[in-house]
Amino acid sequence: QVQLVESGGGVVQAGASLRLSCAASGRTFSIYAMGWFRQAPGKEREFVAAINWSGGSTYYADSVKGRFTISRDNAKNTVYLQMNSLKPEDTAVYYCAATYYRGSYFFLDEYDYWGQGTQVTVSS
Repeated sequence: QVQLVESGGGVVQAGASLRLSCAASGRTFSIYAMGWFRQAPGKEREFVAAINWSGGSTYYADSVKGRFTISRDNAKNTVYLQMNSLKPEDTAVYYCAATYYRGSYFFLDEYDYWGQGTQVTVSS
């Protein structure tokens, strides 16, 4: 079992930055990759970014490429999402997820564990 706790959400104006954190605990040594997803009101949860836990390879949705950066600190069992140049359309609940298996990392059902989410609101 892995427990995930997100933090760092908030209310910001367009163009601002936020950094989300996701702290993992439990059976973290088995984690293969971690990802960030988001869900806006009335929309489906969508992929944002993912990172391979050992090699550090990263993957991004086209909508956030060049603005968001995913990183990890293995010693702290924490993954981060640095979000720059935020837009109102980035408003959503952001979820952290972990998987024990290699995959594309783009799809919800590839992930075994999920956090409770943190709200990000970007005003225009």
